[in-house]
This record gives sequence, C-alpha cells and structure tokens, in this order.
Amino acid sequence: MDLWANLDDLRRRQSEKWRHYPADVLPVFVAEMDSTLAEPVRAALASALDNSDTGYAHPEGLPEAFAGFAGRRWGWDPQPATMTLMPDVARAARTAIELVSEPGDAVVINPPVYPPFYEWLEMTGRRLVSNPLRPGPDGWRLDLEGLEAAFAGGARVHLLCNPQNPTGTVHTRAELDAVAELAERYDVRVVSDEIHAPLTLGDARFTPFLSLDRPAARTGFAAVSASKAWNLAGLKAALLVGGDEVVGEFRRIPEDATSSTGLFGVVASIAALNEGEAWLDELRAALEVNRRWLEEALAPLGIGYRPPDATFLAWLDFRGLGLGDEPAAALLDRGRVALYRGLDFGPEGAGFARFNFATRPEVLAEAVARIAAAL
Repeated sequence: MDLWANLDDLRRRQSEKWRHYPADVLPVFVAEMDSTLAEPVRAALASALDNSDTGYAHPEGLPEAFAGFAGRRWGWDPQPATMTLMPDVARAARTAIELVSEPGDAVVINPPVYPPFYEWLEMTGRRLVSNPLRPGPDGWRLDLEGLEAAFAGGARVHLLCNPQNPTGTVHTRAELDAVAELAERYDVRVVSDEIHAPLTLGDARFTPFLSLDRPAARTGFAAVSASKAWNLAGLKAALLVGGDEVVGEFRRIPEDATSSTGLFGVVASIAALNEGEAWLDELRAALEVNRRWLEEALAPLGIGYRPPDATFLAWLDFRGLGLGDEPAAALLDRGRVALYRGLDFGPEGAGFARFNFATRPEVLAEAVARIAAAL
C-alpha cells in the first residue's frame, strides 16, 4: 500500500484538514498527515468492527505497549503502573497542571509554541509566564537564563514541548538536565508534551524527560500518544505518564478526565506501538526526503527555513518578503494555499507561518508552487 493517499482520496476525507477550507484551497496547515493507515492498525480496527467492539474504552494493553516501544526506541523503561489513560495529550497536560498547581499559579511556556498551550492555561485559571526560545544557527533553543528568572519569580509549573511544535527542535539531554536542575532548585514541576517524540528525524536524538536520573523527573509528568506518528488523532487515546514519585497523585484525577477516551483509539494505539514500527520507519524516511526537498525548493524564494529535527512541521520565516505579520493570510488570498498563522503560536510568530510537509511529493510541490505564485 502506498504510504501517501492520492489527492482525489484526500479530497473525500471528512477531517478538519480537508473540510475547513473551500475545495480550491490546498491545505498544509493543521498537524494531520496525508498518510494511509499502517496495516497493523487497519487490521486491528477491522477486527474490532467485525466483533462489534464499540463500547467504552479500557486501558488494558496500552501502557504495556507504550513501555515496550519506549524501551526499544529510547532505552527508557517506564512502568505501566505510572500511566493513566487520557483521551488526548491536551487533556493529559491540563490534568497534570491541575494536579500540581492551583488557579492563579504561574506556568512557564516557551513560545513560539503549540497554540492550545495558551488555551489550556486559560481554561485551568493559571497565569502564563512567557520564556521565548532563542533562535540561532543550531535552531530554536531554550533560554535557560530566562527560564531561571521565571522560576525564581515564583512559577509553579514548566509546560515543556519536546519535540517542539512549531520549530521542530529536539531539546538535548544537556538542556533537559539543565531544566531539571533549575526545577529542583526552585521547586517547579515539569509537564512535558512529547506527542511528536516518535517522529525524530536524521541524527537528532529524543530524550524523554522522565528518563533523566533526576528528582525533577521523578516528580514530573509526560503526555504521550501514538496519534501524531500514526495519524490517529480522531480516535482519541493518549497516556499521562508520571514520574516514580507521583503515582499516588493519580487518585485525584476526576473520572471525566478519562471517560471520553475512544476504544478505537486504544485499539489502534496498541497495534501501532506493538506492530507498527516498520511503517513508522518508512514514514520517517519519507519525511526525511520531504524536509530536505523543501529546503532546496524554498531557498530561491527567500523564505527562511531550517529543516526540523523532528515532526512533519516546517516553521517558515517570511519576514523579509513584505507580507507583514500574517503571511498565512496573504498566501491564502493570493495563492489559495492554507498555512497555519504564525501569530497563533505567540507574538514571536509575527511574520512566520507553519507548513505541514507530511504529504505526497506532488502535493508538496504544488503547495510550494502556490506559495511562489503568491509571492
């Protein structure tokens, strides 16, 4: 089976990516891939349908599947007893924040960052403290001096994104160790969104925050899911993983935090984690080709682009091209190509837009051609 769906099939999809805009718009905005399903996932879902297995979700098998995958991929051996079922990473991260802080407490984020981070803090009544990433020749890096100032100022939680969305940065083990040291010094709890971790590319190496041999890791949380790497977002399943010293806090999680998890999400995620690694490696190889092709295609257009270390997302810099603070609006209007608005990732996103390159090469080429025509 072809890894990428063809454009005619994509146009028939009912998902957000292919229904949000009119049919003449080519969508490369939301973090949803144009892939076909991995065969083990398709078979598991078909088996569930054949058995009319459409009831409420139960976590059996998913923590064990994630633990096995984490051991094979990252040399990390999390214990299934430290995991609890969640419908998605959003609910997992919000739940962790609510477990370790109170309304009005300060939570540090590192923009430009996934737009729902802002929504989660507003929903939970927490106070946002911005510690922007620093752009440089080696990518967008954590500003550790600024992070210390934020922690010293009374922050209670650090909401980390690793691998980082939208820049594709994979924080190094040394950087994470420095975060942990600061968190221990200032009594800050770390909540790490690691949804893109299976999609590390090239020579980059992902380090799970909870795998660090540090007190901050033993009191931290990670939100994980198979949904991005195997394109399963609509099936609703994730895990909240706790450090060894926080399992007791799971008792305070309200039932409604887990009850909207989808059974098909659990079924698909178990199959993906246990049997879908060959498909994942095929996907990563295809994404490697696309991210490098994109580098060559964008350079003549004057668009700033550093190939991401992970994810299928490109953070594009249009600041020198006269499109103002919202280039995505101009590209949609002039080129009928839809990118994600940079300002949604924070004020640091002015002049930027996010581009999803998880698609077949000819669709990727058409998207770039439309951008070029708009410019």
